[in-house]
Amino acid sequence: MSNLRESKGKGHLPLLKLIGLRLLAGVVMLLVVSALIFIGIQLLPGNAATAILGQTATPQAVAALNAQLGLDQPALSRYLGWLVGVLHGDFGHSFTSREAIAPVLLDRLGNTLSLAFFTAIVAVPLALMIGFLSARYQGSWLDRLLSLFTRAAVSLPEFFSGYLLILVFSITLFWLPSNSSISDDMPLADRLLAIALPCMTLILAILGHMSNMTRAALVSVQNAVWVDTALMKGLSPSAILFRHVLPNAWGPIINVIVLNLAWLMVGVVIVENVFVYPGLGQYMVDSISKRDIPVIQDCALLLAGIYILLNLLADVVALLANPRLRHSR
Repeated sequence: MSNLRESKGKGHLPLLKLIGLRLLAGVVMLLVVSALIFIGIQLLPGNAATAILGQTATPQAVAALNAQLGLDQPALSRYLGWLVGVLHGDFGHSFTSREAIAPVLLDRLGNTLSLAFFTAIVAVPLALMIGFLSARYQGSWLDRLLSLFTRAAVSLPEFFSGYLLILVFSITLFWLPSNSSISDDMPLADRLLAIALPCMTLILAILGHMSNMTRAALVSVQNAVWVDTALMKGLSPSAILFRHVLPNAWGPIINVIVLNLAWLMVGVVIVENVFVYPGLGQYMVDSISKRDIPVIQDCALLLAGIYILLNLLADVVALLANPRLRHSR
């Protein structure tokens, strides 16, 4: 009995170690990304003080504003000050409004997460259903029709599908608003109506990849020898696919779902700007036009952190679903 417990403990150690290494790699990656964000913003043409004061500002006024904003300090000092502040929960103050960034950032993040949540609760079940039907009727006209739809959805850029949906549902049919402005006191029904088009755009963006990968995972398991044995025993193809094939394909399916949700947090930047949705992406793009450096840095770092975190979650899911990944080759 003691040997059994010892063997179980030894079996758990590699998995915990691998998860710890993934987390450490994520922290290092986030530090690298923060440095790249800072360097990239410094390489942008123009000057923040000049953008705020206008082209007619005198050199003395620009120099005074640079000193007030701390832009006259060395780049390394500004980077370390920003990074230490973020680690302590201080996201700084906006150059244009001079207000604290954190409250606005959290409010915009909540709007973005809300949009991503409503997109996910529709896209994930729909992708699973399409993948299941395609695998169940593999090679049939339904499989070909669904494959055509999903491949077309994958090939459309988000801004194009967004404007196409506006043309159909807003300009032609007058069913849905093209402007997705929302407020905190909006009723849920009005909020859902306002975000309908950006949700549909994001669903089209991730649906094709998730459904195609779901189909591929199911077909891969479905071609196993034991499936033929189950068919010879008299089990129906639908029962085999749902009760036996699907549980064995959950690992790669969940992995691709998490990866698409990670991409979703980045894809909202374009979609939010198309529909003027008050989310994190819209906040960052508005700040770029105003050269509001602290807001740009905070938004980019937050989006990168969420993306890295979800990718780490996908890695952990893959390790849990496939024990072979825990061993070095």
